[in-house]
Amino acid sequence: MDARADDGGQGDRGRGERSLDHLRLITQIFDQAFAIPGTTWRFGLDALFGLVPGLGDIAGALVAVYAMRVARQLNAPPAIQLHMLSNIALDALVGMVPIAGDLFDFAFKAQTRNLALLEAHITMPQKAARRSRRGLLLMAVATIIVFATLTALGAWMIYLLLHWLGGLAG
Repeated sequence: MDARADDGGQGDRGRGERSLDHLRLITQIFDQAFAIPGTTWRFGLDALFGLVPGLGDIAGALVAVYAMRVARQLNAPPAIQLHMLSNIALDALVGMVPIAGDLFDFAFKAQTRNLALLEAHITMPQKAARRSRRGLLLMAVATIIVFATLTALGAWMIYLLLHWLGGLAG
């Protein structure tokens, strides 16, 4: 008997839909489980785990790996998968900064963003892929600007240091 017959003939797509339902639940718990009374702000276990060094990173990575698996099961195009990876990378990169990273994690919610990308792929595949390509282009431009700025600042600081050392020697 064919393995696909066990899931009603739906194959990877059927498994992907079930996995997407699981991802919705995980994302709800991870990013939206608790509300701050009197506000519209919500947070989940990710924000709490982030307070323990290393735990938030490990938990976030596990959810991110699962989300990427779901994206592959749903045959999400490379642009959407790359957009998901960029959300994960940005969350991890800023998350390394003490306190600011925790606050960023509280507001950014990479897992919720990735779930939204997958849901958009299900409902409007072409529009979601186009939007992800545009987002990736903006991310690349922003990365180039950040690195160019950091390089210029580094060069300026070296110039100031050499100028100061020259003043001490002369």
